[in-house]
Amino acid sequence: MSETTPHITTEIKNDYSIGRFSAMACPCEILLESSDKPLISSITELAYKEAKRIEKKFSRYRKDNIIYKINNSNGITIKVDDETALMFDFADQCYQLSEGKFDITSGVLRKIWTFDGSDNIPDEEQVKKIKPDIGWNKVSWKKPFITLPRNMEIDLGGIGKEYAVDSTVKLIKQHTDNSFLVNFGGDIGCPKPRKKNTPWVIGVDDPKHTGDNSAGRITLFQGGLATSGDARRYLLKEGVRYSHILDPQTGYPVPHAPRSVSVIANTCLEAGMLSTFAMLQGKEAVEFLEAQDVKFWCIP
Repeated sequence: MSETTPHITTEIKNDYSIGRFSAMACPCEILLESSDKPLISSITELAYKEAKRIEKKFSRYRKDNIIYKINNSNGITIKVDDETALMFDFADQCYQLSEGKFDITSGVLRKIWTFDGSDNIPDEEQVKKIKPDIGWNKVSWKKPFITLPRNMEIDLGGIGKEYAVDSTVKLIKQHTDNSFLVNFGGDIGCPKPRKKNTPWVIGVDDPKHTGDNSAGRITLFQGGLATSGDARRYLLKEGVRYSHILDPQTGYPVPHAPRSVSVIANTCLEAGMLSTFAMLQGKEAVEFLEAQDVKFWCIP
């Protein structure tokens, strides 16, 4: 392995190479069907810069971006740029299609829910107090203007990483004709098959032994792959496991949600939307996915 810059490492395999870095609070990889060391280095650098650009622009943890400005607007109307408008349009579509269960204003629930494996379950009064601050339908969004009521927050964490994958795929396509795969913390994009029309092979994490065992393999020729699950984020009390997938309409975790759902779709953003929608369906997740006519992997 050779070090290219302080934030990137590259590794040359037999018929492909790997570039690695960290962004958006997760490990990131670029797999390129080439043994060209300068090429994997330059492409990984491009991917790193794009991932960090999107992280800086849309992270709710920063105090110098458009999300912070909106979340601290105190009800004043804010004009947003085209890229941010695209994100809000998609979030609005998700809200409508999910009948209000996919809601980018529900991030405030983190104030009372901390999924650290403990048995710390919020009481009904805490949930009741925070629910008035949730509801995309309370937000005025008329492109390019958004008005967020006081005490409410926007959190694009549910779609930001998938968007970053798709954006990075588009960027890399401008610099190579080789097959490649973008993997940002398990959210994946691939524009075309490998040589001889062969797929990239991706392991499915076993949620019961996360990080140690594989529950199977997924072959990805092209498109997007996204996974939603509770392997690392959950609560456990009196034998009951509480998933981190929260229903914004109730303020509580979705009952009987699958442990893990992986979906293949045309883009990573679409795959992420469908995998999250499936989790929000609870015990009806498989029935929902079957109706979408997509390839999926569901672990109950």
